[in-house]
Amino acid sequence: MKARPDRPMVRISTIKALLQRFSFVLFVFLSIALMVFGRVEPFMVDAVRARVSDAFAPILNAMSRPAATVARFLESINTMIELHTENNRLRVENAKLLQWQQAALRLEAENRSLRSLLEFQPGPTASFVSARVIANPGGSFVNAFLVTAGQRHGVRKGQAAIAGPGMVGRVVEVGDWSARILLVTDINTRIPVVIESSRQRAILAGDNSELPQLIYLPPEAAVHPRDRIVTSGHGGMFPPGLPIGEVMSVTDRGIKVQPLVDLGRVEHVQIVDFSLPAGVIYDMAEHADLP
Repeated sequence: MKARPDRPMVRISTIKALLQRFSFVLFVFLSIALMVFGRVEPFMVDAVRARVSDAFAPILNAMSRPAATVARFLESINTMIELHTENNRLRVENAKLLQWQQAALRLEAENRSLRSLLEFQPGPTASFVSARVIANPGGSFVNAFLVTAGQRHGVRKGQAAIAGPGMVGRVVEVGDWSARILLVTDINTRIPVVIESSRQRAILAGDNSELPQLIYLPPEAAVHPRDRIVTSGHGGMFPPGLPIGEVMSVTDRGIKVQPLVDLGRVEHVQIVDFSLPAGVIYDMAEHADLP
């Protein structure tokens, strides 16, 4: 007699074949449903995403430590190789800085004397919260970092994040123990800036490439390669004078800016807590006819 085939095994193999055949279509429908739900209930999606980030933050933190150790070891090797050239460059810069130091001391004394003649009101102060980068939860279409600091550490939405010599982005989502930082290269980034040399105002706009661009510049604005771009402080969200990058190219297709920080190698960030005094906010609301 012939052995009868095992019917449950046949059914399981049939179901697997159907799932493999229609899995792509299923994932497409699920993606569309999630996008529609995100448009309808954005606050709920943000809250769920913040909770998920909080839940996975300790795991990602533990997983990132071996990779961070290897990266630091490789970085130390590269640093030793480039140390001699860097030392020579610093010697030249140090000689120039000594000349500027004398001029700065003279201007400081003059500024102190002039302030004593006026009713000088100091500007708002800034404090900092340090955090470690543990993941890049964005993907191909979102440039962002997940860091180990949240509401319990004083982090709030909209605050600037800096690393090393310049600004890297701003806080867009905050959980209790973690936060998501949208980078200056993301397509949703818009930062009020000025060209340091000419004090010309502009907006730094990301486009998901490595080089964001300057927009809303008047046609007669003089922009040159190597011009430094810093935050303007307009709107009171970011402190004025935070360096972001340097002009890389000026062409008919736009003005590209090279960030000062290599965003692919950031391990730690400082989140800037910058708040305007109550009187300043009140005066701004009065002049803008705000309620």
